[in-house]
Amino acid sequence: MDTRTFPGGVHAPHSKHRTEHNPIRKASDPASVVIPLHQHTGAPCEPLVKKGERVLVGQRIGDSKAAVSAPVHASVSGTVTAVEPRPQPVLCRDVMSVAIESDGLFEVDPSVKPAGDLDSLDAAELRRVIREAGIVGLGGAAFPTSVKVSPPAGKPIDVFLLNGAECEPYLTADHRLMVEEADLIVHGMRALMKATGVEKGIVCIEDNKPDAIEAMGKVIADFPNLSVVAVKTKYPQGGEKQLIVAVLGREVPPPPGLPLDVGVVVNNVGTAAAVATAIRTGMPLVERVLTVTGSLVKEPANLRARIGTTFEDLISQCGGLAGEPAKIIAGGPMMGIAQYTTAVPVVKGTSGILVLGKDEANLEEPSNCIRCGRCVRACPMLLMPLYIKTYAEASRWDLAERYSPTACIECGACAYECPARLPLVQWIKISKAELARAKGGK
Repeated sequence: MDTRTFPGGVHAPHSKHRTEHNPIRKASDPASVVIPLHQHTGAPCEPLVKKGERVLVGQRIGDSKAAVSAPVHASVSGTVTAVEPRPQPVLCRDVMSVAIESDGLFEVDPSVKPAGDLDSLDAAELRRVIREAGIVGLGGAAFPTSVKVSPPAGKPIDVFLLNGAECEPYLTADHRLMVEEADLIVHGMRALMKATGVEKGIVCIEDNKPDAIEAMGKVIADFPNLSVVAVKTKYPQGGEKQLIVAVLGREVPPPPGLPLDVGVVVNNVGTAAAVATAIRTGMPLVERVLTVTGSLVKEPANLRARIGTTFEDLISQCGGLAGEPAKIIAGGPMMGIAQYTTAVPVVKGTSGILVLGKDEANLEEPSNCIRCGRCVRACPMLLMPLYIKTYAEASRWDLAERYSPTACIECGACAYECPARLPLVQWIKISKAELARAKGGK
């Protein structure tokens, strides 16, 4: 099987050996959960419950009328103890959240019912099911899936890519999901394709996961319109623009260009599994599979955990920590978000919890740039990170803008490759924020 890839990128150590052969296990049910009402790209939800109210598993507890949003649901049954701002691990600030003390009964809400047979559901019904289930992209971006599978008129889609690359080091949740639940994923993939109106589907998996390629290949063998493509193991192979270039040779236009501009929709394998679960059982997105790993985690694992469970709880279920952590990250080491506490909850976009010791965390002080150009060669978006950083440091946002910082996907490949350890991607993020502020954004 040939492998395909994209220009740029880096070959970071995989560090997946701690969990890649560990089957998914169910995490212990939490005594309480904190569920943020803003877990996705788009508008936050308004609370639908009050303190003291009893809620059931799968009950909608927050929603929004905005076009780009997704409802949130209770992951346990019990009593609402608070509706107030709490820390959110991705947005890195307090957001309105619903705290629920579990009654241990896990009584399911009567609204949770199977949607029906896939063949009997039309595209509009599938988009409604996906929207009502609160499904968002589980690869990390957390974009509302019902919006993604509703391309506007005049934007015909001819290919659906299922993203099983999982190129971030350390993370193995998607890998194990493909090995263990390939049938569920393919069911969800077919539903997403039907909702989008696409006939051709391709499953994209990095070539360091031969068991996942084999497992997915066996299931899709029954569907002539589906295929599996092995892509080269390279970071950020799982970026949707990089995946489209690698597999289809199509280049997504610069921002505000989107994959649908080149006739493609991309979804993550975990998202497909969540869609299939919503169709088969009616259960909305109240749990997800994530990897808990890093050198300081005593017993690294792939866990199926309820949304709202704290990082601290899941780390404890993995044997606790073997020492003082140097860095705690929500997600992978390249694009994940550093945390100051383990008291934050798992949200829909939490693909992993990473606890690194001093030897793994890069704490080196930056030195002067030596003009080696490695950041330019590494950038998968063909940008010039050094120039953006230089002008951003001088607050020359007009000059920084000439180098298209808004096209940056914030993969961190430039900073990883920089021998001077310059925080290049961090300066690019600042540039993007300043340019947005200058144009009236937030």
